[in-house]
Amino acid sequence: MEVTDQVVEENIEENIEENVEECVEENVEECVEENVDECVEENVEECVEENVDECVEENVDECVEENVEECVEENVEENVGNAEKNVEVKESTSLVPIDEYLAAGIHIGTQQKTQNMMRFVYRVRTDGLYVLDIQSTDERIRLNANFLSKYDPAKILVVSARQYGQYPAKMFAKAIGAKAMVGRFIPGKLTNPNLEGFFEPDVIVVTDPTGDAQVIKESVNIGVPVVALCDTNNMTSNVDLVIPTNNKGRKALSLVYWLLARGVAQANDIPFNYEVTDFEPGL
Repeated sequence: MEVTDQVVEENIEENIEENVEECVEENVEECVEENVDECVEENVEECVEENVDECVEENVDECVEENVEECVEENVEENVGNAEKNVEVKESTSLVPIDEYLAAGIHIGTQQKTQNMMRFVYRVRTDGLYVLDIQSTDERIRLNANFLSKYDPAKILVVSARQYGQYPAKMFAKAIGAKAMVGRFIPGKLTNPNLEGFFEPDVIVVTDPTGDAQVIKESVNIGVPVVALCDTNNMTSNVDLVIPTNNKGRKALSLVYWLLARGVAQANDIPFNYEVTDFEPGL
């Protein structure tokens, strides 16, 4: 009996050990599989999320960069196109090509400027010379030609004490049928009826507000509007309409007076068969 009990006990212990080992192995395998699956799933999800985020960020950045570059290129091309169109519009609507204004030196001012003329100044050169805005000059010539066309040409007076303005002023008067007074202006010609050469104009055109100051002074007394060719150094007091231009250069004065005469003639259906060279004084 003792042997049998001992054998039973040994078998029981052996079975228990085997069962325990088998159970442990099964549980370990099951546990390992579950943990591995869980771990894999978590890692996969985490990896996928990280990769998706990273991918999205990279794609967004790449997309933004591409769109920005594309947008910049489109805007640059559009701006360049608009600038070219603006230049073409200015060229097509100006009274003469811009190159002709530049060649005549209409834009060349002086090394002095007044507060009155600052609005017509385009820039200052490195040598201190003030440069006038050609577009403003073109617009003002057109405006003043239209203004003068409202008057009887015979009642328009053009004056010039400045030498280079005298011949263009006389040609302006000849072309439209106006009155010209050039050279030294004798005081009282507009205010003293007893003075020889007395004249009663309806509007006056002066070549230089400084040189023609006496004319402007008398125009105030008789209440007549004044159109003046003004350089950067001119005061515009008592001037009703300004034409910003180089009023000292021979070619500049010729071109301005030619354009004014042409504009008035066209508005009044007056035959105009002059070239700009016809308005240029001899050297």
